[in-house]
Amino acid sequence: MTEFEWDPSTYLGQMLDEIPGYAELEDAVAAEARGTTILELGTGTGETALRVLARNPGARLTGIDASAAMLAAARARLPAEAELHVQRLEDPLPEGPFDVTVSVLAVHHLDGEGKRDLFRRIADVSERFVLGDVVVPERPEDAVIEIDGVYDAPSTVAEQLAWLRDAGFAHADARMITGDLALVTARKR
Repeated sequence: MTEFEWDPSTYLGQMLDEIPGYAELEDAVAAEARGTTILELGTGTGETALRVLARNPGARLTGIDASAAMLAAARARLPAEAELHVQRLEDPLPEGPFDVTVSVLAVHHLDGEGKRDLFRRIADVSERFVLGDVVVPERPEDAVIEIDGVYDAPSTVAEQLAWLRDAGFAHADARMITGDLALVTARKR
């Protein structure tokens, strides 16, 4: 994955400007993420974590992000007991088990093999996975989110569902939020 550093002070504004359906995606992920032990991949400034924790009072959150600056912003917003780690998606995941793993707008930065590997590692530590991310739309004219082709490497929904099933998730489904933004859910049982 190419290195890129977001500015925590402008991140939310950029997402709202550049990602049609961003708030709807965040809400959809939070509504699907149920559990008492939660792993978040790409915690950023804590937008998703706050929504997920609001729906799961008393849950324990472990979050990872490659950016220390983003996690510092998240630390200021999240409960003190949240465990936050500076690490990349390609690194070994924190030890589970977790009831659910969530990720919003981070996994599309991995290429296909990187996603396949990540999904296997998620299945090793978590019973469920909820992903909200940019995807390659079925119809090219449905693409509205700018993709740079360097830092962004979205895959199709069909590819990701197959990789999730191959990883050990018995059930994997998706619904489109917009033409190129999807909510993907997977569970082992």
